[in-house]
Amino acid sequence: MTDPHVHSRPATPDTDPPGLPLERLATWLGSAAPGLLDGPLSGRVVAGGKSNLTYEVGDGTRTVIVRRPPLGHVLATAHDMSREHRVITALRDTDVPVPTTYAVCPDPDVIGAPFYVMEHVAGTPYRFAAQLAALGHERVRAVSERMVDTLVALHAVDPVSVGLGDFGRPDGFLERQVRRWKQQLDASRSRELPGIDDLHRRLAEAVPAQGDPAIVHGDFRLDNLLVTDADDVSAVLDWEMATIGDPLTDVALLEAYQTLPLMMDSVAVSDVSRTPGFITAPELRRRYAAASGRDLTHLSFHLGLAYFKLAVILEGIHYRYTQGQTVGSGFARIGEATGPLVAAGLRAVQAEEG
Repeated sequence: MTDPHVHSRPATPDTDPPGLPLERLATWLGSAAPGLLDGPLSGRVVAGGKSNLTYEVGDGTRTVIVRRPPLGHVLATAHDMSREHRVITALRDTDVPVPTTYAVCPDPDVIGAPFYVMEHVAGTPYRFAAQLAALGHERVRAVSERMVDTLVALHAVDPVSVGLGDFGRPDGFLERQVRRWKQQLDASRSRELPGIDDLHRRLAEAVPAQGDPAIVHGDFRLDNLLVTDADDVSAVLDWEMATIGDPLTDVALLEAYQTLPLMMDSVAVSDVSRTPGFITAPELRRRYAAASGRDLTHLSFHLGLAYFKLAVILEGIHYRYTQGQTVGSGFARIGEATGPLVAAGLRAVQAEEG
């Protein structure tokens, strides 16, 4: 893990970034994490709006990361800061690279929402093919393979051994996932979405038996990882949907993220899978199966669920964008992804039915 003292840099600007009153944060840190930061703070949003908001906050000498839920419309059960903090903290001494956590605040009165503070880890979250392609074919291949290997390492962690035995309820996990994402969809409905209710019905009628449970990240993809200049994964980020459940949901969602850029000409989430050298979906399955020992022969249901979940997530972002509640840029065309994702989900579940 990277030493934040060595790789820290001042955060800017000096005014409060959206959703983070710096003076209140400084007062709270003075008692919750004495000595972590000293003096007036500066901060900036480094990622935000799509899910939880991420800020760099510093005192001119050291920089840390603060995470809080998005502004405005927040779906029930999502954006749980205490859960995210807990799983990162639990994984600290495992083979899964995660930042060091410093403090968590469940009280929304301090800055306007619950939040937590963690280490600033050096690394690049590759989101765009143009960004990743600069590494060259061989390095792109290495980075994408290490992405898969990191997922294997996560699913190999025994939840009980790291104090996460009660972090989720693996029995009935897939049924609850289908039900939960339908509830999330209903909470964000703002327009007609042809086929999405049919996809939900087919999923609800075809829930398979589950394999051995594991710690599930819930949103695993390359731009939720930090990659060093040596092409190693330095940290896995964005644990807001982590739980104990069927690990194949992570595999299927990663494949769905890789397939999405091939369905549309805009970048809804990330287009790194278009980069020459990037591991393909069949290669991803083979590498994961060989390293994990898990059977991926029948992944159609999980893929259908992954496309449904991703459609619901992006529709929620689209809803927040239309309400003026997103922070940052790149949201204007995100609603275009829902239709192709629903169509892909229907093809997946129909293939299983056939």
